[in-house]
Amino acid sequence: MATQETTASKEKQKYTFICSRDTLDGAYPSLILALNAVRLGHEATLFYTFMGVNIVRKGYLAKLKFHPPGFMGAIPGMSTLATSMMKKQIEKANIPDVEDLLEMAQIEGARLVACKMTMEMMQIPESDLIEDVEIMNAEQYLKMASQCAINMFT
Repeated sequence: MATQETTASKEKQKYTFICSRDTLDGAYPSLILALNAVRLGHEATLFYTFMGVNIVRKGYLAKLKFHPPGFMGAIPGMSTLATSMMKKQIEKANIPDVEDLLEMAQIEGARLVACKMTMEMMQIPESDLIEDVEIMNAEQYLKMASQCAINMFT
């Protein structure tokens, strides 16, 4: 019995991570989880929908900001200040910036997928996406996700 459990736990599993926000705190969780999943020998797909689709648009990653929650986020200039502080903390903690994480995820085999409905709704042409991003509609995503051990909205 223990041998079967050990064998089963070592089998390659499939995971999906849905990202719907184009902010630093929206981008990092899905990228870190997907990167760690592939490093553990599993398949990982990042599904970018709504504003999250901007993460896989050419030239957008440098524009990501951190928006403080609550009334602090409504104060003019607070987002810029909070973003600067967050980036300093990320660097101090020796965490790669989001551009490097995305590149690592791609190189190491994470699959990047943009939501077809979002692209149509926001009138984003496929040519606006970074290299090697697939486009999938909701039905295609659900069929893929039904085969996954983990589907996580980050």
